This record gives sequence, structure tokens and C-alpha cells, in this order.
Amino acid sequence: MSEQPVLLPYADPAFVANPFPLYRQLREKGPMRRVVIAGGLDAWLVTRYEDGLAALSDPRLSSDIRDSSDPRLLQQLAATERESMLRNMLRADPPDHTRLRRLVSKAFTARRVAELRPRVQAITDGLLDAIVQAGRADLVADFALPLPVTVISELLGVPTTDRYEFQRWTDDMILRGPEPPDPAVADAAWQQMRAYLTKLLEAKRANTADDLLSALITARDEEQRLDEDELIAMAFLLLVAGYITTVNLISGGIAALLAHPDQLELLRDDPALLPDAVEEFLRYDGPVNPGIARFARETLEIAGVTIPRGATVLVASAIADRDPARFPDPDRLDITRRNNPHLAFGHGIHYCLGAPLARLEGQVAIGTALRRLPDLALAVPPGELRWRPSVLRGPEHLPVVFTPSSMPDVTGPAAPA
Repeated sequence: MSEQPVLLPYADPAFVANPFPLYRQLREKGPMRRVVIAGGLDAWLVTRYEDGLAALSDPRLSSDIRDSSDPRLLQQLAATERESMLRNMLRADPPDHTRLRRLVSKAFTARRVAELRPRVQAITDGLLDAIVQAGRADLVADFALPLPVTVISELLGVPTTDRYEFQRWTDDMILRGPEPPDPAVADAAWQQMRAYLTKLLEAKRANTADDLLSALITARDEEQRLDEDELIAMAFLLLVAGYITTVNLISGGIAALLAHPDQLELLRDDPALLPDAVEEFLRYDGPVNPGIARFARETLEIAGVTIPRGATVLVASAIADRDPARFPDPDRLDITRRNNPHLAFGHGIHYCLGAPLARLEGQVAIGTALRRLPDLALAVPPGELRWRPSVLRGPEHLPVVFTPSSMPDVTGPAAPA
């Protein structure tokens, strides 16, 4: 493994639009590659499925960024993020991770999420009611974004009227391009988000309700299972993680269908394929790109390669999920694919807590949009779509056209999972 590190060229629009040819080359050259990722940081890239699956369950690989030996990782974080916003379960390892996850896991069980289906359907229909007469829309701004934002806001007890503010802060904090963000802009956004969450939690202390944030406050104030920084960090994680990747699942899934007319027709003809289709969208072009970062607690070996203590290990789910050793014909979108254990939601103890909710929203949103927007098509050539140049992959906008309709939806909800 004496090769020079490979630069992942996030500044190149062609790579951002379609990174998979380079990903395929990296996987074919070996199971582990040294790469330079966004911000000029070094990492070891795990390119194959079985190695990635094992790495995500390896306790020698930490989720805590403070286990990294590269000081640039922490230095590139905004001061407010370093000081108080790292205390969330996404960045924690056991025993803290176990304690934090247990506090919220009941809200995201398959049964509890299934109970949300009527409300998710109602929000979906309301958003589509607002655009069906126009015959054109941006399915990111008009549909894929406000749907999961509204759902997670209602679940947490966050006023939906505040969504424009926290979306703007999230853009400044999270949706980074190929270069490190402006420290002043990023830190200002983190400070505003922390101040907003602090004020929101204070209001809920004074007037508790039947929502998830109120339950977390009870855990903080009565049972003392959260300290104040952990409470704020948990509120942030649930709010932002609860919508941002689902936006990309919905918009990316629709974009994939519009680029593959045979699959679009297949799904229109058989809506019962929706659950399998959503899994295939997650595998084929999932919302996390290229994958999930871990940090070596000790020197270890992955796929025969020695990884030094403190190194960043990037489990490249976007590459592993197209590994031909695990997925036949992996570069083909196939919504009938059944045996599809992709890594888009991770694996092991950090498996995405919100996966059932994301799946539900993806199925309802995509199925209903296909039913209610006849002759749906891209309003621009596929090559003109702009994709986010960040670790969260998805189209920035999804301009579409369709046959206008003034008729209310009377055909019933999308096919259930």
C-alpha cells in the first residue's frame, strides 16, 4: 500500500454529479485505499462490502472524533460545535451511546412509526395539493424538504414555523462543500442553533406536552440521565438528522426513477414494489457519500492492511453497496431487487435509529407523487441537475413538469409497506 493517496475531487462538478466511475476504480484496485477527502483530510477508505460490514461492528473503531490523531479534524469544527454539540449519540461510544440511544429508541420502533403513516400521508397530500395545478415544481423545495421537516418537527414538538431558520443554520453548519467552511459563518450558525434550542427547551419546561423533547426534558430534570449539553446535543441531532437525509432519499429516489424510465413505468404499474424500490434507491445512490467515518482506537488490521492508531477510517457505503461480490449487476437500478442488505443506514450499534421513519416517508412521498403527478418528467436534461458537493448526497433542486390537475386526490393512499 505504497501508492500516493487518491484525491476525492469534490470541487469537480462532474465527480459530484456522478462519483461512481471513480468509486468503482478504487474498489477494483483494492479493499483499502488511502484518500484525501473534503477539507484536505486524510483517510483510509474501506471499499468492499464484507470489510465494511465488519468495520462497522468493530469496537476498535470509534465514533468519537476526539479519538482521531489528526488535529485538523477538531480544528475544522466550529468552536461551539467542539465545546458542546459533540455530546450526541452519533459521536458517542458505549456506555454513553447505549444510555443516550435507550432514551429515544422507543419513539422510532417500527410499531410507533407505523402509527405515523396517516399523518405522513396527510402532510404529503397537502404539499402536493399546493403544486398539482401548476404543472411544474421544484420537488426539493416544494416537496422533499418540507415533508420530513414537518414530520420531525411535529414528532419533537418544534414549531413548524421555525423551520426556515433552522434549515438556514443547518446549511451553514452541515452542508459543506469541498473546502473547509468559513469559521465565522459556521460558528455563528452553531451559536444561533444552540441559542434556539436552549430557548425552545426552556419553553417546554414551562409547558410540557406529549412530544419527544418534553420526554427528554423529563429524563434530564427528574431522572438525571442527561446533562444539559447532552440534552441540547440530542435535540439538535434528532431535529437535523431527522430530516436532512430523508430529503435526499426522496429527491434522489425520484431523480433516479426519472433517469430510468423502465423502472418508473414498472413502479407506476405495481405500487406494491415501493418498499423494495426505496431499498434500491438507498443502495444505488444513497444520501450519505461516500460513507461513515470511524477512528482507530488502536493499531489494527483491515483487509490485510495495517491501520495506525488514531487514523480516520471511512467505511464507504456508497462504494460497498455497489460491490459485485455482494450485489449482482450492482451498477443497474433494479427496483425488484429483493436480497438487498445495503449499508446506507450503517450497521451495528450505530445503525440509523430513524431508518423506519425514513423508509415510511420515502414510500409515502414517492408513491403518492407518482400517482398524483401524471407524466412526471425532468424540466431540464439530467446532466444539468446540480448535486450537493458534500457528504450528504442529493440534488440541490429537482425541477419537474407534469400534467396539471385541479382534481382532489380521491384514489387513496400509497400502497403500504
